[in-house]
Amino acid sequence: MRTAEPRSATPRAAHAATAAVDAARWPDVAAPPRASRARIAVTTAVVGRALEQLPLRVRFADGTWTGRGGPVLDIHDPKAFYGRIGAQGLVGFGESYMAGEWDAPDPVAVLTVLAGNAARLIPAPLQRLRGLWALRRPRAQRNTPDGARDNISSHYDLSNDLFALFLDDTLSYSAALFRGFPATWDLLAAAQHRKIDRLLDLAEVREGTRVLEIGTGWGELAIRAAARGARVTSLTLSAEQRDLARLRVEEAGLSDRVRIDLCDYREARGTYDAIVSVEMIEAVGAEFWPVYFRTLDKRLAPGGRAVLQAITMPHDRMLATGNTFTWIQKYIFPGGLLPSVEAVDQTVREHTALTVTRRDRFGAHYAETLRLWRERFTERADEVAALGFDDTFRRMWSFYLAYSEAGFRSGYLDVQQYLLTKENPSP
Repeated sequence: MRTAEPRSATPRAAHAATAAVDAARWPDVAAPPRASRARIAVTTAVVGRALEQLPLRVRFADGTWTGRGGPVLDIHDPKAFYGRIGAQGLVGFGESYMAGEWDAPDPVAVLTVLAGNAARLIPAPLQRLRGLWALRRPRAQRNTPDGARDNISSHYDLSNDLFALFLDDTLSYSAALFRGFPATWDLLAAAQHRKIDRLLDLAEVREGTRVLEIGTGWGELAIRAAARGARVTSLTLSAEQRDLARLRVEEAGLSDRVRIDLCDYREARGTYDAIVSVEMIEAVGAEFWPVYFRTLDKRLAPGGRAVLQAITMPHDRMLATGNTFTWIQKYIFPGGLLPSVEAVDQTVREHTALTVTRRDRFGAHYAETLRLWRERFTERADEVAALGFDDTFRRMWSFYLAYSEAGFRSGYLDVQQYLLTKENPSP
């Protein structure tokens, strides 16, 4: 039920859409797919009822509001907002933000409430009919060898300069490990090194260790492993990352110890004492999880140690949404899918001779990492624009960082460090 806005209420934020959307670059944002009147009516009723029950204060352009109070969600264009959700579900919700049809003074707070109530936003009967109304993931995003190259390139080959604007000097694009909260920007690089060093310690990387890294990033882990005296082979599918990582390795004087190849994990050769893979499994896809873990098993020498850092989601939500096409998959990480802890355990158990020896979770640290990235990205918006990224891209990227931070703050998402071991065969 909507209520008239009290006179003492805080004025609504100005409409966020300050520039026209480039229809050639953002066709579905500029002209969203249309839903039938019946579907929009159902969406309006279902979403409206959900908003009434949430600890939010939802304000509409006509001065009415709904919700039980809490972080403010401003819906500037209700017709477009409900229409997009009716046509595209959560993809439409994100596109509506990109178009400026809704906004929030504190998007993370609003998205944290939504993430924390994700399983209850849609009534159970409609949840059971998800296959009839949810968008299906396009086959073009399958993580076959060719598909994986395209999927990785679409995100990581955007621009090294873009990532450098909001990452710290280590260029680490994964959860840091802080000593305490709240974290500050000047502590981020040290926290990233703390995370990397913990991974290398778990893998027992030292002088002479043969290390395979699956997912190079921009080379910081390979550099730190080589500085310990290890010999590192690192694999990436991003040409932009490979080129900059090679340059950074050369500048560190470690080219004789680090080899960086543009290579799919399925094409890896040789055996290694240690394998390290940081937040790469999210790009593998459930179809190929068995292949990924069998690769770890095959490439790891007897007595070796494989260490993974993985973002995870609840198992029931993974099962319910595993085939659904999401906003993140459409705009940020095509082909991406987060595993659950149960899915990792089951895949390792059923497809390898490896043992999950240890697992440590630290999701709160990812929330802080994302906050620092998001704030930095916002502060440097003019420099992002100077690189050629338009207003719609900047809203999209801000939404992605806020959306991800909210997932960790709500507990819907978590991040794990895994130690997998491989026993020596009996003499």
